[in-house]
Amino acid sequence: MIKSASSRQDFVRAAMAAPYLGREEEHDLAVRWRDTQDQVALHKLTSAHMRLVIAIAARFRNFGLPMGDLIQEGHVGLLEAAARFEPEREVRFSTYATWWIRASIQDYILRNWSIVRGGTSSSQKTLFFNLRRLRARLAQSADQRPRIAVLAEIAEAIGISPAEVELMDSRLSGPDMSLNAPVGESEGGAASDRQDFIPDGVPLPDETVGEVIDNERRLSWLRSALHVLNPRELRILRERRLRDEGATLEALGESLGISKERVRQIENRAIEKLRVELLREHPDQAAFG
Repeated sequence: MIKSASSRQDFVRAAMAAPYLGREEEHDLAVRWRDTQDQVALHKLTSAHMRLVIAIAARFRNFGLPMGDLIQEGHVGLLEAAARFEPEREVRFSTYATWWIRASIQDYILRNWSIVRGGTSSSQKTLFFNLRRLRARLAQSADQRPRIAVLAEIAEAIGISPAEVELMDSRLSGPDMSLNAPVGESEGGAASDRQDFIPDGVPLPDETVGEVIDNERRLSWLRSALHVLNPRELRILRERRLRDEGATLEALGESLGISKERVRQIENRAIEKLRVELLREHPDQAAFG
């Protein structure tokens, strides 16, 4: 871990002083590491590319995270690139490693920039890392255009909805805020928390009690109306509608010795008979209509 500014400066100087590798030497080191797990070859290969890690990490220094941590995460990506590199493809290691270094740093930023996880899809990651730049570029060419028009153009450029751009823009516009942060004083003089102003979506007690009473009343009505069904209709309705896992038409047809289409017809007729009986007993209940 790079703990202080002085140690980071020493590390950067050492990385910049590391010799460049020629194509043949780089290829030889990569082969030795892949085939024999030669630690000396790995150290030499990665040391020569630490300046690349530092350069890429510097591009993300404006996200408010320690530069030392960004460099460390970039080094993780460099080691991942070394583990996956295929020398026979005749591609320079720096070209291949750049993607892994940048991906490792970006993943670290997304995990640590905010306590709220965001940017999980590829389009959201692109938006997160490019919104500031795109917004600045459009602002320079805009003639006092409305904010919504700028966001719509950004959304079109990235290929996502304007709502997603607006959400990310609001997240990047301010720091995380604790729900326990005081926002004022209550009538008793004590400070109120931000969470005190979040509406509760749970039903009120009287609504819950009313729903329970209504359900019990409807169940009582249904039990009373079942007398209009004959035994076969009652069995089919119970098997199909009054159990947690209703029986299939085919299974009931085999049990009763009739076709599944006939079971469906009997079921529909039973439901209609129940509806008529419930309306007769309770004509004021429009839900039965």
